[in-house]
Amino acid sequence: MTEHWICPDRMFDGTEVVSGMSLRIQGGKITAFSTEAKDGVRVQGCLSPGFVDLQVNGGGGILLNAAPTRATMAKIATAHRKFGTVAILPTVITDHPDVLDQAADAILAAMGDVGIIGLHIEGPHISPARRGTHEAAFVRPMDDRTMAVVARLRAADVPVMITLAPEAATAAQIATLADQGAVVSIGHTDGTAEQIEGAIAAGVSCGTHLFNAMPTLQSRAPGAVGAILNAGVHFGIICDGHHVDYRMIQLALRAAAKPDRAFLVSDAMATIGGADHFDLYGRPVHLKDGRLINTEGNLAGAHVTQTEGVQRLVAHVGVPLDKALRMAVTIPAKLMGQPQLSEVVNRDISDLIMLSDDLSVSALAGHLTGSHGALNAAE
Repeated sequence: MTEHWICPDRMFDGTEVVSGMSLRIQGGKITAFSTEAKDGVRVQGCLSPGFVDLQVNGGGGILLNAAPTRATMAKIATAHRKFGTVAILPTVITDHPDVLDQAADAILAAMGDVGIIGLHIEGPHISPARRGTHEAAFVRPMDDRTMAVVARLRAADVPVMITLAPEAATAAQIATLADQGAVVSIGHTDGTAEQIEGAIAAGVSCGTHLFNAMPTLQSRAPGAVGAILNAGVHFGIICDGHHVDYRMIQLALRAAAKPDRAFLVSDAMATIGGADHFDLYGRPVHLKDGRLINTEGNLAGAHVTQTEGVQRLVAHVGVPLDKALRMAVTIPAKLMGQPQLSEVVNRDISDLIMLSDDLSVSALAGHLTGSHGALNAAE
C-alpha cells in the first residue's frame, strides 16, 4: 500500500493542540503520526477530528420529526458534514408516540451509516411549564411505551440520550434507563434543585442545553442550573449568541464542579443547509436576525453550526482553542461511548477537518488535491 506523509501546522490530538506532527496516510486513512520531520505535504492550519453534535433536530431543509426515516437521518448528517460535523445524534422531539417508534426503527436501520452514531430522544416526558417550542398536546409523564423503545435500542447497542424532566419520571424509571446504558439528561424542567439532585442520584448524568428551558439561577433557588453545575455532571450548551449570554457560558464553565463536563451542541433545525423557514407541528418557523422564531414569538431551536459555536466560544467566551475543540469533539464523543471519534489515527481523511486562523472549516481532503491527488480519500 502506498504511503504518504502530511505535515499540518498544528493538530488537535483529542486533548490539546500540538505542533511538529507528521501524519502517515495509507488507503485514505491516517495510520500513524510521528514527531520526526518527514518529507510530506505541508498543510496550513490546524488539523482536527470532525465535530460531534449530540443534539441535531434537522438540516438540509428537513426535521427528523417531520419524516422519521433512515433517509432523513442521512440527509441531515450530510447537511451538517458540509460544516465540519462528522458525527451526530439525530434528535426526535416531543410528538405522537408513533413518531418515536418510527425514529427508533430508522436509527436501527441507520447505525453504521456515515455520520450517524445514535439517537437523542428529547421529550415528550418534560414539564409543561418549560416545554418551550415542544407541542403541549404531546407532553406526558414517562410511560411504558418510551421505556420499551429505549430498551429495544439499547438491546441492539444503539447509543441513546434521553432528555426528561425529573418531575415527569420516577426515580425507578430513571434508574432503569441508566442501568440499560442510556445517557439520561435533564431538560425542559421546572424542578427544584432537590428534585434535580434526586434524579442525579437515581442515574441522570447530563443536562440538556443548560440555562434553556429551566428556571433561572437564583440566590435561594439554585434550580436545575445550580444542581447540574454543583453535581459535576455533563451538560450541553448552545453558543449561538441568542440562547445563552456569553457571560453566562463563562460563568458555567468556571462553576462546573468537575473539569471538561461542558460540551457544545447546535440544537440545529432544518435551516442548516436548507431554506430559511420550515413547519414545526404544522406551524411556520422562520429565521430572523439569526434567530428561529415560531408563531408564539419564541425561540424554536437554533440556526447555528458547530463550527460557528467553536468560533464564538473562542472569540466571545474566551475559551482556548484546545478547550473549545474538546467541547465540540472529545467530550461529547466520550460521553456517548465513542472515544474513537476524538482520535486522528485510524480515521478516514473524510472525517478530519482543517481549521484556518479564523477557525473557518474546510475538509482535509480538499487540501490534498492537485499534484498530490493520490492522497485524497478516493486513494
